[in-house]
Amino acid sequence: MSAKLKNKVAIVTGGSSGIGLATAKLFAAEGAMVAITGRNQANLNKAITAIGPNAIGIQGDVANLADLDRLYKTVQEKWGKADVLVANAAVYVLAPLANFTETMFDTVSNINFKGTFFTVQKALPFLNDGAAVILISSTVNEKGVPNHAAYAASKAAVRSLARSFSAELLDRKIRVNALTPGPVDTPVFESVSGSKEEAQAMADGMAAFTPAKRIGTPPEIAAAALYLASDESAYMIGAELLVDGGLRSL
Repeated sequence: MSAKLKNKVAIVTGGSSGIGLATAKLFAAEGAMVAITGRNQANLNKAITAIGPNAIGIQGDVANLADLDRLYKTVQEKWGKADVLVANAAVYVLAPLANFTETMFDTVSNINFKGTFFTVQKALPFLNDGAAVILISSTVNEKGVPNHAAYAASKAAVRSLARSFSAELLDRKIRVNALTPGPVDTPVFESVSGSKEEAQAMADGMAAFTPAKRIGTPPEIAAAALYLASDESAYMIGAELLVDGGLRSL
């Protein structure tokens, strides 16, 4: 590895599986001290073992502001201020418009939109000037897809936050960018399916719909996150890095 994040402190929310875990593992391999969050302590423990000795896990929910306060206080007490923040925690809740309940809507909004907003706001006193903030959006933030209305809108909000946050944080040289994946091979498919077979069928269907004729892998998205976290992307501010196998463009 090239040690692009040597001696940096990085925080990855939703870091116990999928894109978040792959990102945390890569950041650690590149020299960072990494804190991850997740709602399930057992999954956090497994993730920390996979990431390595320079990682800690803090159980919590990004929709709970007290949990965010505890996260940043814990990181500061252990390592000081952070240099990289990846707001990755999200839920994927799908249903037809006619069947979408208020509870489903609140879950999506509270975690994907509110959670991302306050993940960054609460971090401000604990970020070094010149820090890199990465917000994980989704390629459906500019597409109309059946059953995705609330999810897509929440991810469009995340894309918007990258612009607004960047404009407000210019004086501190904190760069906020959106990383926008297409469909990626993570446990999310099982979360919206009734069985592994249904999850695989859903993944296969998305692969066929994508110009690359496959879905992405967590390490591919993690590599893009590393670019946004490193000095190599110093000229990117309020931008969107699209990594979706051509889904939006072709």
